[in-house]
Amino acid sequence: MAAAVPRIGFGYDSHVFEEGRPLVLGGVAIPGCAGLKAHSDGDALIHALIDAMLGAAALGDIGAHFPDTDARWKGADSRDLLARTAALVEKAGLRLGNADVTVICQKPRLRPFIDAIRESLAAVLRVEPSAISVKGKTNEGMDAVGRSEGLAVHAAVLLLPL
Repeated sequence: MAAAVPRIGFGYDSHVFEEGRPLVLGGVAIPGCAGLKAHSDGDALIHALIDAMLGAAALGDIGAHFPDTDARWKGADSRDLLARTAALVEKAGLRLGNADVTVICQKPRLRPFIDAIRESLAAVLRVEPSAISVKGKTNEGMDAVGRSEGLAVHAAVLLLPL
């Protein structure tokens, strides 16, 4: 059944850093920093975006579709999970209008990687990079994120009818 109106969704994800893993955000490897502890590749940016898209389409959450208890998703490339999510959203009669993502971390500084992340996400979602906004913010030293123990990501999306 196709959705007749635009739909808004919000997603969130957070992970602690883990030495010995690559840091991947938005499908882009970020050098010089520990990766994120996770069942899949730990791409918290894409995980938050997936939750936002699934939420907007009223299709549940990332854990319902790609549970960390399923060996199929062990070490999974989150770009593949995002592509699968986009197909589910399309099957529901919707497409991405735009996405706004905020990554909160003390380090690394994300500004040098923002364009590559936007292009990576746009390629998977088959939209123009101008439909994707990615921002990096710090937590000003407050809490676990502020102590550089991990990072958090917020994502908002607008899904439009096909």
